[in-house]
Amino acid sequence: MKQARRKTCRRGATVSALKNSNSFIIGSRGSQLALQQAKTIQARLQTLSPHAEVHIEIIKTTGDRLKNAPLSIIGGQGVFTKELEEALLDERIDIAVHSLKDLPTILPHGLHIAAITEREDPRDALVLPAHVSQQRSHLQTSLASLPENAVVGTSSPRRSSQLKHLHPHLEIKELRGNVDTRLAKLDRGDYDAIILAAAGLRRLGSAERITSYIPIEEILPAVGQGALGIETRTEDQRTNKFTQNLNDEPTALTCAAERALLRSLGGGCQLPIAAHAFITNTNRLQLHGMVANRSGEIVIRDGVEGEANEPQRLGETLAEQLMKRGANRLLHELQS
Repeated sequence: MKQARRKTCRRGATVSALKNSNSFIIGSRGSQLALQQAKTIQARLQTLSPHAEVHIEIIKTTGDRLKNAPLSIIGGQGVFTKELEEALLDERIDIAVHSLKDLPTILPHGLHIAAITEREDPRDALVLPAHVSQQRSHLQTSLASLPENAVVGTSSPRRSSQLKHLHPHLEIKELRGNVDTRLAKLDRGDYDAIILAAAGLRRLGSAERITSYIPIEEILPAVGQGALGIETRTEDQRTNKFTQNLNDEPTALTCAAERALLRSLGGGCQLPIAAHAFITNTNRLQLHGMVANRSGEIVIRDGVEGEANEPQRLGETLAEQLMKRGANRLLHELQS
């Protein structure tokens, strides 16, 4: 192996960098889920390139440091990605692994999404306390079956708005923390039920905690939910070539349509915006989107269909349709 040498970074910091052409560093948040996702990518890269050395470095983000503060206070855009992107730009890491739903649609200059992995289950999941879930059949439990004034935990305005609209009999309560923390709060009685992304539970090997999957027709997921985004430096040809085989083309196309919609609406993860796209058997791309106000009193949903190789245009078209139906007014009110 070549000797380590000192390297001066873009921001003037000095770090020790191993200039081994087969050595790569993945940056990850320190949560159990983020690390599991990073380890999955690490394993896949080492399988694809057995001679490569792939290491993981934990980067603490703003969202991690302020994990008990409401996202509405600390801000949604980039709170789970900013420090990872700074580490990329400073060349302290070569690859950042993100839950795609956390990654803003406009990236810093010099960075890009090199690959989007095959999407896990994109649906949200209803989770009941362990002792309650064990007593019920999954087929008999749904949001509609929860009792009057049942307390449901979620930190997502997207989920909250749709829940309030469809199930006004429920009481929605803020929920923060990593997956284990949220499950612990549920099991000790702070909530009657919580809603989590099914993909996260499945990646953690905790699919048994899912009481029922919430149909996409009922609650639309977050943009990019279930997919992992692999972010690298745009001009880093070595790393871009190394990660290119991680890309799943159908997922990349559908997520591109969803992200184009979100970008055209000018929204982020802290606004009640949702989308889901899929490719039909006839190679057509269907995209469904939603914009709501926080109270859930107004929910605007619409959809488009077109050629699968035109995700950008489809996302922009659906944004225009939603705007014409009043989404522009809702978004203005939410952001003011």
